[in-house]
Amino acid sequence: GQLVESGGGLVQPGGSLRLSCAASGFRFSDYDMRWYRQAPGKEREWVASITTVPGITEHAGSVKGRFTISRDNAKNTVYLQMNNLKPEDTALYICNAQLTWGADNYWGQGTQVTVSS
Repeated sequence: GQLVESGGGLVQPGGSLRLSCAASGFRFSDYDMRWYRQAPGKEREWVASITTVPGITEHAGSVKGRFTISRDNAKNTVYLQMNNLKPEDTALYICNAQLTWGADNYWGQGTQVTVSS
């Protein structure tokens, strides 16, 4: 299986970005999907999760109300809509897939988000 992230870039504080993570090589609808992020010199941090059907979502406290995770099983893609971005959101954003009832797990390479004026 493979995960490929896209949509990162440089944005000013208060701006928005939408990240995408395209999955291939596995049955996407059977996997819970997660976004993590890792800033230089810091540990990887969980950002948001979305389950398989019915698509229950959770968001870390630091992004709640600003970020929204969603998925499109027909397109094998998970999204992260990021609004009101702050400099502290600067990080490499990484997609993860976890089989709901098993140990199968995939990681993407990440997409860089930089929030700066």
